[in-house]
Amino acid sequence: MAIFEDVERILLTEIAVDRGRESLAPDEDLLGARIIDSLGVVKLIVTLEKTFDIELIDMDVVPENFQSLDSLTKLVEQKMQNK
Repeated sequence: MAIFEDVERILLTEIAVDRGRESLAPDEDLLGARIIDSLGVVKLIVTLEKTFDIELIDMDVVPENFQSLDSLTKLVEQKMQNK
């Protein structure tokens, strides 16, 4: 659960700061709602890699992985298990 909360905090405080949001639904469409744009994806990748000490490769950077808070959390968990 801590990973979920950390990813949400990163999204709200570093990526979607100007959106005025205090929380995100686990299955909310982050791309469709424009909470994350293309520049935000790049910034998010760098932040996730530093925060969780993981490496995201090109194959990880697909819309499905950045679609929701749940999908981002699963991606981070998978990468941490595969270290």
